[in-house]
Amino acid sequence: MNETGTRAFTLAFVLSNGQCDPQWDGSRPLSGGADESTIQAIRDAGGDVVPSFGGWSGQKLEVSCPDASALADAYFKVIDTYGLSAIDIDIEADAYDDPAVRQKTVDALKLVKDSKPDVRVYVTFGTGQDGPDTSLIDTAAASGLTVDAWTIMPFNFGGNDQDMGELTVRAAEGLKNAVRNAYGYDDAEAYAHSGISSMNGRTDVGEVVDQDDFRTIVDYANANDLGRLAYWSVNRDRSCEGGGTDSCSGVPQQDWEFTRIFAGFQ
Repeated sequence: MNETGTRAFTLAFVLSNGQCDPQWDGSRPLSGGADESTIQAIRDAGGDVVPSFGGWSGQKLEVSCPDASALADAYFKVIDTYGLSAIDIDIEADAYDDPAVRQKTVDALKLVKDSKPDVRVYVTFGTGQDGPDTSLIDTAAASGLTVDAWTIMPFNFGGNDQDMGELTVRAAEGLKNAVRNAYGYDDAEAYAHSGISSMNGRTDVGEVVDQDDFRTIVDYANANDLGRLAYWSVNRDRSCEGGGTDSCSGVPQQDWEFTRIFAGFQ
């Protein structure tokens, strides 16, 4: 935090322990462990956190919880444990592919919003180059759920030597249009309810999102007053030989360079 000025961190992932019970990575308790200590250290340094539920792998609460009320209770448990002002639902793979799970998630988030209107709700999901599948956005709008920022992950498109900055802008424009059409917003309102979660360095499929791409993304986000800007991940914000891993970016860089660039998001 001292190196970059960044004060807000998304922590991933809160999963199911096999039942409708939230735990870090599905195995570590919410209280009394390293995760709670990390949250406290960030807050002591003047920052705050947004726990993210779901992700690509593992057992998802959205699948394990039997109904929307039980799923909302799982969200409430995490919100109340940490006194949160925001949560992120990263809905991918099996959780996104099942229409019943999508509807359950939407209904649970509506219960959260109805009970705790000051808690910001972000929803993060995949996208194509021209924007995301709109089924989840359309379901949420039809159900009366307002999401503070619909957030796409514009990477893992496939193929090398692509301009990932421009592809991100293209996908984000598709997201903005989907949000505008579903909710009846004007462009400014749609941008304000849209977000981007990028990936620094070498992606899972070999694309490279470099520092210039991050500058393109942050300039676009600032120019259009996006509601959210994030990336996967600070743990990778250092260089290493060969391909990127969970602990390095796989591209030449200074330590924390990508985080410093995104710290320019206002």
